[in-house]
Amino acid sequence: MIQLNNLNNNPNIAQLAQAGPYIVFEHQKDLSVSPQSAISSYYMHEMNVRKRQVLCILNGNGVKTQAGAMQWTAGNVDASSDIKGVGDFIGKAFKGAATGESTAKPVYHGNGYLMLEPTYNHIILENVENWENGLVLDDGMFLACDAGLTEKIVARSNVSSALLGGKGLFNLSLIGKGVAVLESPVPREELVEIVLQDDVVKIDGNMAIAWSGSLRFTVEKSTKSLVGSAVSGEGLVNVYRGTGRILLAPTIADV
Repeated sequence: MIQLNNLNNNPNIAQLAQAGPYIVFEHQKDLSVSPQSAISSYYMHEMNVRKRQVLCILNGNGVKTQAGAMQWTAGNVDASSDIKGVGDFIGKAFKGAATGESTAKPVYHGNGYLMLEPTYNHIILENVENWENGLVLDDGMFLACDAGLTEKIVARSNVSSALLGGKGLFNLSLIGKGVAVLESPVPREELVEIVLQDDVVKIDGNMAIAWSGSLRFTVEKSTKSLVGSAVSGEGLVNVYRGTGRILLAPTIADV
């Protein structure tokens, strides 16, 4: 039997969200600061720059994480690789090189707890089956997910998307039933969810952090002519067409 004290009942640790086997905690203040870092830590807290962690509850289920994300485990918890042979390793190495994710993602299974490393990013829990044809992620968004979800590489719809869209040639897509844990540069409260029904969305900048696999992503001129694009000041825009959803971070610094 395992009992976790000073976690749920810690006044300095707030529970932000829970879905599936995941609980998101936020450290309200950094209590282990030095006199030299106290001022910066104070203003970080005031501006919502706080450490957040994900506790994964294992009851015979499995959790797949980004490599190096584990902080500690408690109970009868075992870790294994999701690589099933040489051919699978080559395929996952290609996926990792294409999407920027780790080649081998450890899978933790058993009965007990798995705590992930703290991060200053915001944590978002998404039910993958609610996304049409899977959930496509922007680079660096993946933190963890249910082990039963399938990973798939999604290629850009055309070469211009790869060269001009600011999102690379491939993206990681999660498919199936389960919950995905995402690291976001902005909190969930600032994300705009756009729902499309046989329609189109054009975004000036790299602000879409996740979208439905059913959407077709291309990069196009903002107007029909180069002269018009120059006059409008917009140039090229990211275009999403079809039926599905987009998570948009309108406050992200587009660099």
